[in-house]
Amino acid sequence: MAAQSTPATRMQVPLLDLKAQYSRLREQIIPRVVDVLDSQFLVNGPAVRELEAQVAAASGCVEGVGTSSGTDALLLALMAMGIGQGDEVITTPYTFFATAGSIWRVGARPVFVDIDPVTFNLDASAVEAAVTDRTRAIMPVHLFGQMADMNTIMDVARRRDLKVIEDAAQAITAEFQGQRAGAMGTAGCFSFYPSKNLAGAGDGGMVVTQDADLAEHMRTLRNHGDSGQPRYFHREVGGNFRLDTLQAVYLQVKLGHLGEWNAARRENAALYDRLLADVDEVVVPAILDGNVSTFNQYVIRVPRRDELQAFLGEQGVGSAVYYPLGLHQQECFQELGYAAGDFPETERATRESLALPIFPELTEEQIGYVAEQIKAFFDRSS
Repeated sequence: MAAQSTPATRMQVPLLDLKAQYSRLREQIIPRVVDVLDSQFLVNGPAVRELEAQVAAASGCVEGVGTSSGTDALLLALMAMGIGQGDEVITTPYTFFATAGSIWRVGARPVFVDIDPVTFNLDASAVEAAVTDRTRAIMPVHLFGQMADMNTIMDVARRRDLKVIEDAAQAITAEFQGQRAGAMGTAGCFSFYPSKNLAGAGDGGMVVTQDADLAEHMRTLRNHGDSGQPRYFHREVGGNFRLDTLQAVYLQVKLGHLGEWNAARRENAALYDRLLADVDEVVVPAILDGNVSTFNQYVIRVPRRDELQAFLGEQGVGSAVYYPLGLHQQECFQELGYAAGDFPETERATRESLALPIFPELTEEQIGYVAEQIKAFFDRSS
């Protein structure tokens, strides 16, 4: 139990402050946006190709394919690999809906494997037992910015001839034993949604890969299956998954700052770790040796999570629950046949996890205030 703490003067600490980051870069962003508007090259313009190359290089990959969202990046990767009706894809039930939703949308079946309670990531040691003769791919999620155990996953994939699609929506430039998110699997998928570390001015995403042929196939599929040689001839049905040029120039400005922002998130996480070390009720995030997290979220485990969240809100502190329900319990997936209790670690995480503010512009004073309020809650409770 923590020692009694003196309540701090009340302050507002939002979960995320997008305006703080934008205000620093506004003078760089606006001229780039105006240039695109003046050019009227608004979809798949030159800046898109530049951004694709830059993000691929930052990820240790040879190819990048811009998409209209992180969800569409997952969908595009599945389509390009020919995964569809009757196929199975192994993934986690503790993730954002798009992971399993994209599998479902191509006609395949998501097969869930429970999570490692330490990292919240897919339990790689349990993956092989879920492989059947219908399994075509594994889709690990690098949740909250920490990569899953890719060595074990890739070993299973190689031995069982499976594709690996890394859902790295929260983990751009995260590292696992020296390799970056997206570079180890068949493909890696990023999201540029405004809450992400590399945040767009709306929806956007990208697939990165080491496979040039796969990348070319995805470029055709993202344009309704039209390769452009010649135009308006379609060998297959794709979709409209293109990245807007305005998003590309916005993201190019931000990409140059991503390293410093991720470093600031890690510093903020380390400060939380120190300040919460003496609160017995709080389990802080564990980053495994050899991993470098992007800390898209800083997620603690606590008893009486909902009560703590309500208390923090009363004190002006933003927080969020990622995620309140395992995907195996979502109404739309009931026909998969899963039931409550099938994935106990996932279900425990849905009850205990709470994300605290972690954005790069947080001050030490703000982090200190958040930690004080958590201490005050448990002191009061005792």
